[in-house]
Amino acid sequence: MKANIKHKVTLIGAGPGDPDLITVKGVKALKKANVILYDALINRELLTYAPTAKLIFVGKRKGSHSYTQDEINELIVKSAFEYGNVVRLKGGDPFVFGRGSEEIDYIESFNVETEVISGISSSMAVPASQGISLTKRGVSESFWVITGTTSERKLSNDVYLAAQSTATIVILMGMSKLSEIIAIFKKFNKTEVPIAIIQNGTTENEKIGLGTINTIEEVVEQQQLSSPAIIVIGEVVKESVKLRSFYENVAIQNSEVNQY
Repeated sequence: MKANIKHKVTLIGAGPGDPDLITVKGVKALKKANVILYDALINRELLTYAPTAKLIFVGKRKGSHSYTQDEINELIVKSAFEYGNVVRLKGGDPFVFGRGSEEIDYIESFNVETEVISGISSSMAVPASQGISLTKRGVSESFWVITGTTSERKLSNDVYLAAQSTATIVILMGMSKLSEIIAIFKKFNKTEVPIAIIQNGTTENEKIGLGTINTIEEVVEQQQLSSPAIIVIGEVVKESVKLRSFYENVAIQNSEVNQY
């Protein structure tokens, strides 16, 4: 431990992918960092705000982990004691399925000062980028944000509850469980409910697939959609000004088919 160094860790949400969607407060903290430990889903452009900082990649992607969570926790604390001002940069908002609270609890157990700078969660920003309002008067009075994959690598049981509601449902990390999700909605006779799958939301590589519970798996196969992606289910999807014409055309086609 170096003498006269103030040990502090700032946990920053990097936002959904577009580098302009980080907060001003987050940028200010990045500029002061001596060390930045960053995740796989953050936009690398953000690292240019700290040209002299030591950069440590600790990203976790499906099937490929550079560090375990325990190792990340230990590395954060070690960096704080060695370098002083540490930034932990996480995609989206660190307290929305980002294990941010786990990291803060561990860091503070060593009496290291911490600060949390919230980020714009992809669960809201990515649908908004496609004009999807998670709530809308007369259409949806609430929304669920659910993890598609729990720590036991299973689909959250909350999906069963959400599927029985009229709420908008946003599922993160759910592409590997898509067939299970679709089966649940079909079980509750929600086959015609609109669904959007948005891959790499708010970035230049963004892709979107549109359909209903009945058709979306075919759309995913045709468009080769994969992780990282956000699944949005609910009537608000077809209310989007950007997406409305797709569903209007589908309705027209179905009407023409039914006439024969």
